[in-house]
Amino acid sequence: MTVSIRPAAPADVPVILRFVRELAAFERAPDAVEATEPMLRAALFDQPPAAEALIAERDGAAVGFAIFYVTFSTWTGRRGLWLDDLYVAPEARGHGVGAALLARLAGIALDRGYARFEWWVLDWNTPAIDFYRAKGAIAQDEWTVQRVEGAALARLAGRG
Repeated sequence: MTVSIRPAAPADVPVILRFVRELAAFERAPDAVEATEPMLRAALFDQPPAAEALIAERDGAAVGFAIFYVTFSTWTGRRGLWLDDLYVAPEARGHGVGAALLARLAGIALDRGYARFEWWVLDWNTPAIDFYRAKGAIAQDEWTVQRVEGAALARLAGRG
């Protein structure tokens, strides 16, 4: 079994959306995905792209993906890499696919001179947390995520 990582191409959008839906189901939110193929194609391949994607292949078949984008830290004065999604199909888990995706992302961050490589993980996903800790990730438990969306977003903007 050979694992390879490559940048996504427009032809990969259907498999990326399938993986996004599989990830949402795994994360107990199967109906939360609003993205469509045209939306993902525009986000990943219009200029400038909103995000980038990697495809993991095992013996030539897509078995996982990662979507990431650039952040900025005023504290470091430098950019960072934010991993939005990383997913490995169940049949490919335990074969180095996730590790290969993380390694490629870390390499991208270093090659681009970024200060950080960060992501979220659900607190109940202990296998992922254990995997990330084994790779050197450190929890940022003193921070909490805040989100405003939908009607609350409109109200905050004075439009609702």
